[in-house]
Amino acid sequence: MSALDDLGRLSSAEDFFNHLGVDFDPAVVRVSRLHIMRRMGQYLRGLQLDGSFDGKSDDEINALCAEHLAQAYQDFVESSPIQERLFKVHKDAVAPKEEVKPQKPFVPLSSLTVG
Repeated sequence: MSALDDLGRLSSAEDFFNHLGVDFDPAVVRVSRLHIMRRMGQYLRGLQLDGSFDGKSDDEINALCAEHLAQAYQDFVESSPIQERLFKVHKDAVAPKEEVKPQKPFVPLSSLTVG
């Protein structure tokens, strides 16, 4: 079983922090858990695409994961989920709104005739 398989079996943000030995404030994790985990996933996906995991031992992979979890956590200690805008709902909240012109009521001529 590889280090990444071990991480795949974890079920909560706190499990990741404990497994990787990264210190955390439960209050920060309580508010930003999904955001922290998503940001860590973004960082790790970048490493996988770069081939940074290739040929690494499980200890080295765990160290990389711990480093990126700590970095993701720090992002949300210094900022907030709304400022970081990782999820569509937050992105949409600040996106420029299209101006919606009110439509003029339409009454078909056929509805005006007696017939």
